[in-house]
Parts: sequence; structure tokens; C-alpha cells
Amino acid sequence: MKKELIGIFRGNEKGFGFVKIEDQEEEIYISRGNTHEAIDGDEVAVKIIKDAKQIKHQEGKIIKVLKHQKTKIVGVFQKSKNFGFVVPDDKKINTDIYISKKNSKKIKNRQKVVVEITKFPQGNKSAEGKIVEILGNVNEAGVDMLSLVKEYDLPYEFPIFVLEEAKNIKQEVAKKDIPNRLDLRNKEIFTIDGEDAKDLDDAVSVEKLKNGNYLLNVSIADVSYYVKENSKLDKEAILRGTSIYMLDRVIPMLPKELSNGICSLNQGVDRFCITVLMEIDSKGKVVSSDIQKSVINVTRRMSYKEVQAILNEANHKEEELYPKKKKQKLLEECKPYKNHFKNMEELAQILKQRRTIAGSLNLDIPESKIILDENGIAVDIKKYEMYFANEIIEQFMLTANETVAEKFYWIEAPFIYRVHEVPDIDKVKELNQFLWNLGYKIKTAGDVVYSKAFAEVLEQVAGKPEEKVVSNLILRTLKIARYENENKGHFGIASKYYCHFTSPIRRYPDLFIHRIISKYLQEGYQLKEEEREKYEKQANSYAQDSSEREKIAQKVERDAQDIKKAEFMEDKIGKQYDGVVSSVTSFGIFVELENTVEGLIRFEDLGDEYFIYDEQRKTLRGEHTNQEYKIGDSIKIEVKLADKITRRIDFKLATKEEITNSDNESKKL
Repeated sequence: MKKELIGIFRGNEKGFGFVKIEDQEEEIYISRGNTHEAIDGDEVAVKIIKDAKQIKHQEGKIIKVLKHQKTKIVGVFQKSKNFGFVVPDDKKINTDIYISKKNSKKIKNRQKVVVEITKFPQGNKSAEGKIVEILGNVNEAGVDMLSLVKEYDLPYEFPIFVLEEAKNIKQEVAKKDIPNRLDLRNKEIFTIDGEDAKDLDDAVSVEKLKNGNYLLNVSIADVSYYVKENSKLDKEAILRGTSIYMLDRVIPMLPKELSNGICSLNQGVDRFCITVLMEIDSKGKVVSSDIQKSVINVTRRMSYKEVQAILNEANHKEEELYPKKKKQKLLEECKPYKNHFKNMEELAQILKQRRTIAGSLNLDIPESKIILDENGIAVDIKKYEMYFANEIIEQFMLTANETVAEKFYWIEAPFIYRVHEVPDIDKVKELNQFLWNLGYKIKTAGDVVYSKAFAEVLEQVAGKPEEKVVSNLILRTLKIARYENENKGHFGIASKYYCHFTSPIRRYPDLFIHRIISKYLQEGYQLKEEEREKYEKQANSYAQDSSEREKIAQKVERDAQDIKKAEFMEDKIGKQYDGVVSSVTSFGIFVELENTVEGLIRFEDLGDEYFIYDEQRKTLRGEHTNQEYKIGDSIKIEVKLADKITRRIDFKLATKEEITNSDNESKKL
């Protein structure tokens, strides 16, 4: 008898699923009848019933659920005469939850609820449960985001004892500690962020030196000065791991007294920082660096858009970002800093060029900007505008992160690195099978691949219709970045040493690194062995926990966007738009609109014929007409379905007769 394997069950809305075994690349397929009572996320024992020699993938049977990951589920209550049931929001949970008449008396039809499972599904029998919380009507303002909070069991409110500790922190820097710090208060220094940013944890300044080099100072809020090790704030931050951004709300890692108060580098007030001072030559190489505790006073808070407007004026670009009067006022107020921003632009271009030569991947995939009204309803969606001013901060933060990581690697300090490993060669070969059809290839040296090879392809497709498609496919081929206490380099940015140091307000690994830096500075870079061992264990534990919390945060943020995109499209059913085929699957094609909204055209909406899926070329071809659909094709669609509860958007092909009247609708998006 073959031994049992232990893994995590990953459910599918169609009833089947897969079990992921730790340190095993291939997942085990579980058919609908072999899932036992497991639901998505459960830890299970599985027995192999067909190995990979018999079929394409291993197939297994779940014989025992070792631990249920979720006992509380969020969903929509459906009332019937003698009972009710809850349809889960998470479609990977492939069971409705039966609610007895006694437990559903006070619940109204189509209310969002939290249900506690009292009996898990067995065979064809649904799960059973009792309702423990009513969130509100499905269309009530804010209920959709609250549902996500409950679905992922997010720590939405801080415990009272954590808030009390935060409120006891003074909102002015301690004057007694200023003499022990590098005083940069007389320097021109700027924060540059999005217009609606509230937690400003990084500030920058650039000087041109007499030898032609640049002095780049990146000052990051000294959060570890306020969040002491083992404090209530620290323990809560460890649990949260990261701030989570849900469009109109944020679930912060730290209370607002720190994130928007004493740790936010607000204009015109003294703030404690850790500053990385870097001398950089004309080729973008950091020729010398230092890390010091500092005190700064931000000269002016700037937005990306404001900096770009100043640079446009300096470079005689015609792009108008502001009305004339507003622009003139901005230019007048920032006239003393014009050369400072020009120096920033010059240095950022040098750093970007160096990074490009090294093989950093420029995956230019546009982000969505979702506009909400005062009730949190999606009223517009467009591409997020990016300026070179964004690039300035990106390049400066990357350089600071690399400088810190390299320094602490060579002194063998306990540390958390941001790791992005080389992609699997089999996945690269699979990608090349598709790229070959477009006339591109990722070059490999045997079974070795370098980031430069990916960068060359991205350079070749830049500005072409297939650019976005190729960028997305490369992104799917790459491994997922994570935190580790061992340095393994960062493939995506072609860096040997990399960490996250620049956002300690919103990421715990950054806060931990600040604590390590502070400890080494305090001890003259000589740590006792027992301290080294303690911090090494912490680095390992926090890296793993933070990687897991980051995954959850990304899921929540993605789900929040999916809900609002579906909500925005709900009143557009029947309307037609231009789109581009973004993905081809064995069950249909995904089409992306100009505003970044993506929908699925299922087989039945592609016409009255059978379509053959070519997995290697990622195409669909009609059996009789030979009509072919491939990634990157322009296509006219009609919105067939949009449902924010299921987070689903379906399209169908626009018919020839209707196409002539659809151009105006496309322009409205």
C-alpha cells in the first residue's frame, strides 16, 4: 500500500481540485468524487491512485482532512419556505451551506452573512452551518469590501491595548536624541508620492559633486525607533505583516498615530530617519556609501504629477498636466528647486540605463485606477497614469535597497532579503514555444537562463501590438518573489543583493531590517553571538510569515479590484467595445478592454461550431470556418454578464449588424 502524502487542497468551482505537497513541483489532481469533505485551503492526507506514468499528471484521493483552514464562510443568504442556504462568495468552495429554518428566521433574502460551518460536505450532501453575523444587503454601500475583510479574516481594527500604546507616543521628535544623529535639516529634501498618499515614509535629495558624481540621500522613516522589539505595537505588526490597500480603505500595519503621524515624513516638521548616503558615478555605480541615523525636515511635499510638470517645463515638453494658472503657481513656488529636480531626473536616467544594461526586466503592464463615488461605488476605470517622476523614485528606492542588502550581506548580519530566483528552464522552454510563433525567443545557455535574455525580448516588443501579451506571458513564467533570510539574488531586477528597506510603515521585513541596522550602528557593528542567533531565528520566522501575509494581501487587493470592475460593468450589459485577446484557454478566450477591464468569451458565445484548442500555440480554431483566435488579436465584444457578487464579467462576440453602431460606446470607456 502506498504511503499517504500530506498537503494543502486547492478547490475549483467545478468540484475538482489539486493538492499541493511541500517541495513537490507538480500538484496532485483530485476528481470531484475524491475530495472527501475537503474544502479549499484544508490540510489533507491524500493517496495516489494513478501515477504520472499512467496519465499526464498524478491523480489522488483525499482520505482524511487533517485540519480545516476555514470554519467561517462569507456568502449570500438565499431564503426558501422551510430552510435557507448560503452561497459562498469564494467560488473555490464548491458547496452551498444549508441553514435550518430555526437558524434563518431573522435573516432576509440576499443579505451578505458570515456562516459558521457545523458539518462539512460529504459525498453529495452540502455543508451545514449557522449564521453568526449579518453584514448587510448585497447592494448596501461598503458591504462588498466588508465582505472581503470577513472572508480573509483580516485584522480590521487594532486591539485597544495597541491603540493605547500608539497614543502614548509623542508626536514630536525627542530633542535629547537629535545630537546623536546626522543633522540634515538644512538640506533640500523632498517626498514624492501619489497625490492621495497619507503615509510618507521616504524622502530624497540629490546633489551634484565637484568631481561630477552625484550624492543621493535616501531617508526612510526610523519606525524601529518608535516600534520597540516585543512591544504591543511590534507584536501586532508581526501578525499583520503588511498594510492592505482596498481602493477606498486601507488596513494598516501600524496605527495612524505612527503611519500618518510621527513616522510620516510630513513637510516642515522634524522627523527621525535612517539615511543611506550614496555617491554615484556617471555610469550609475555606487562608488561609496554610508548608513546613518538622521534627523530631517522635508522642504516640500511633492506629487509625481507636480514633479513631472516642472520637468516638462524645464525640458520644453508640450504635455500639459495642469490648467495654466495652476501650473504657473506651481512653477513659481518650486522655482528654487528646479535644478534639484533636474539633477534627480539626470541621475534616475543614469541608474535606469545601468539597470537596463544589467538585464533588469521592464514589464510595462498598466495598472487600473478605479474611481469611486462618495458611497464607494465604481464610477470610472482607467489606466493608472505613470510619469518619469514615478521612475525617479523607483530607481532611487531600488538603489538604496541594493546598497543596504549588499552591505549587510558582506558583514554576515542576520537579515531578510527579497528573493526572486531564476525561472524553471522547462517553463522557459514552454514560453519559447509560444514566442516562436511571434518571431521571438528567450536565449538560453543549455539549461541556464539570464535575465538579460528576457530583457532583450521585452526590448524587441516595446511599442508593438503584442507588447502587453508578451509581458504578461513572461510575468507568468517568472517565479514569485518572496522573503528569505538567505540571499539568493533578484532575477527580475538583475541584482545580486536586494532587500526591502524603504517602506517600514507598511511592511514588516523593512521594519525588521531597520531594527537590525539600528542594532549594528548602536553596537559599532559588533554583535554578541547570542544576539546574532536570536535575530537569525527571527529573520527566518518573519520572512516566512511575511511572505504568507503578502500573498493574502495581494489576493484581497486583486479581489477588491475584481468586485469593483464587475460593479462598473453591471449597467453596460448589451453595450459593445473594442478589446484585445489577452489569454486563450481550453474553455474560451479572455478579452481586455482599453480601460483594463477583462472578461471571458466562453465557447458557446464564439459561434455555432466546435473550436479546437492548440495548447502549444495558445490558439483556438473553428472546426468548419478555420476562424482563429490568438493572443493579441483585436476583437469587438458585447458585454453579456457582469456580477459583482460572483466577480464575473462575460463577453460575447459582437455581431456584424451591431458593430456599425458600437464605435461611440468604445470611446466612452
